[in-house]
Amino acid sequence: MGSKKLGIALLTIVLSALAATAHPDRALASRGMLVGLYDPVQPIAAPEKTFALYSKLRVRVMRMDLNWGASVAKKRPAHPADPADPAYDWDQYDKLVLNARKHKIQVVFTIFGTPRWANGGKKPNRAPKKMVYLRQFAYAAAKRYSGTFKRADGTVLPSVRRWMAWNEPNNPVFLRPQWAIAGKKKIIPLAAKNYAQMCTAVWQGVHATHVKETVACGATDPHGNNRARGHRPSIAPLTFLSALKRYGLRHFDVYAHHPYYSRPGESPTAQPKAKTAVTLGNIGVLIHLLTRLYGHKQLWITEYGYQTRPPDRHFGVSWKNQARYLTKAYTVARRNPRISMMLWFLLRDEGRLSGWQSGLVTVGGRHKPAFNAFRRLRH
Repeated sequence: MGSKKLGIALLTIVLSALAATAHPDRALASRGMLVGLYDPVQPIAAPEKTFALYSKLRVRVMRMDLNWGASVAKKRPAHPADPADPAYDWDQYDKLVLNARKHKIQVVFTIFGTPRWANGGKKPNRAPKKMVYLRQFAYAAAKRYSGTFKRADGTVLPSVRRWMAWNEPNNPVFLRPQWAIAGKKKIIPLAAKNYAQMCTAVWQGVHATHVKETVACGATDPHGNNRARGHRPSIAPLTFLSALKRYGLRHFDVYAHHPYYSRPGESPTAQPKAKTAVTLGNIGVLIHLLTRLYGHKQLWITEYGYQTRPPDRHFGVSWKNQARYLTKAYTVARRNPRISMMLWFLLRDEGRLSGWQSGLVTVGGRHKPAFNAFRRLRH
């Protein structure tokens, strides 16, 4: 089937199925908030140790990047909507979902990273040339992890019911370019314009499987300077959300955001100094705008954390404060009926100081006080 015909077929399936598609997070809002972790490395690099720690921490849900270009589809598939196409390499993700099922943990997959063959040979933080490429991949991924897909070896893979489209698309690290300048005065938030199409493609592809999935758009960075002509232009989260509506984003199930602190002295309830930032302390402004633009959709916090000092002397807080802030942050989020999930970033500190040290465990394996604080949370 040609790409154009397949795209039309998938869209038709989506629209016909929507009336029957329930969203588990709507029901979840009345039962309690999902508590979990996001560590993009350890569950794959050291699964035995990691899942043992997840069990000790009573993790209910984990997030993992499903890297479209760098892992699964380095080569262009002949049949991109077929999860069994030989160009696809799902091996590490099959192992992950099987481990998660063994430990009774739900998975959130983030579809991220454009293959070079899909964006003209550019880096993975560039949008695909044709959104049908992304839609077909999202369908193939959701089909493989629908709960009914049987591998050649007879293994029926577990289901994944929660999905995210990209990561921090208002941050140039993850999606470029952020802005386009047309003439002397007109500037266009190009990342938002592109992302409106990207999230639509993921939503359509995932929901074409006819099972009860939830697809999140957003996953926005808490900051953004709105300086199109600056040395590192980015888009503030409220500006980004407004632009999504303006550029035609119509369909998504929940919105996601990463309300990190702005300064080490900033507690989870503190108001950020930057007027354009959306942290946990002023998360209400994002929820208010989301309600005005899209109604009463749920919000996922798919990344949150405090780095520690040691080892980060510049942006870290003490180990004691990390534990205290973790407990406070989850209390704040749980009190908000619109927040149905909150994931801590990371399990284990990154080894490089230029990375993140918000783990519950040090690089050497020592448990910080935040480890037990997380374990004591109501899960």
